[in-house]
Amino acid sequence: MPSERPMPARLQQAVWRPLTLLMRDLDDQIASLYTTAGIEGLKPRYSLPLVWLDEAGPLTIRALAERCDVTHSAMSQTVSAMRDAELVRTVSGPDARTRLVELTDHGRSLVDYLVDEWNATEAAIRELEAELPYPLTRVVDDIHAALARRSFPDRIAARMTPRRPAAAGPDAAATDPS
Repeated sequence: MPSERPMPARLQQAVWRPLTLLMRDLDDQIASLYTTAGIEGLKPRYSLPLVWLDEAGPLTIRALAERCDVTHSAMSQTVSAMRDAELVRTVSGPDARTRLVELTDHGRSLVDYLVDEWNATEAAIRELEAELPYPLTRVVDDIHAALARRSFPDRIAARMTPRRPAAAGPDAAATDPS
């Protein structure tokens, strides 16, 4: 388990941080499998987009983002990183304004490995969940149900001290009436 650094004194103990650290640690452990297999430059976040590109063929960043359920901005960054790793390339689409993302031969050569790793990871998670008294998938479902009853922003706002944030920019001190 990764060690958690202390929080700044003005912040309450971080409840969510252990989960984000766990997710980062699990991603790092999956990435270590890639390194052990002799695959350099591959990150777990590339798996789903690479498999989608193999299955669907060239896609726009927007279409790929929708399939992977991430923002356009996040997918744009991921595509840029995958392009740097020579897993994908961008090519002209059907019109001059459209760019498509397609697999390189190197990217395509990794897809079967990634499908195998993905399915093995899912099986390992199911095995891990069987050892837990309260499986993470149930926790996620319960959190979604609770948030459907009352949104996260509503919960946060109800606990914040009512105040207006300070104006941003170099002239903020001169214009902020507080």
